[in-house]
Amino acid sequence: MKITDVRVRKIAKEGKMKAIVSITIDDEFVVHDIKVIEGEKGLFIAMPSKKTADGEYKDIAHPINKETREDIQQMILGSYEKALQEDPTAGA
Repeated sequence: MKITDVRVRKIAKEGKMKAIVSITIDDEFVVHDIKVIEGEKGLFIAMPSKKTADGEYKDIAHPINKETREDIQQMILGSYEKALQEDPTAGA
């Protein structure tokens, strides 16, 4: 599996969510609405999710293993940092 495209939409307003990201896998499959979030230990990603009837959130799509999650997170956060360098006033 190879991530062939990353699209970052920065969030300019205050808050923990810094961007919404879409990734394309192998030029054939897209995952939208991955969130870049500022946590206590730094930036991390949250996969797309929906709220269940009992009020908890469940991922709609997510990596199966830790290594894949880390690879996706590293690529997304790298793209986010690059987008910030291009326009440092957005998402800061």
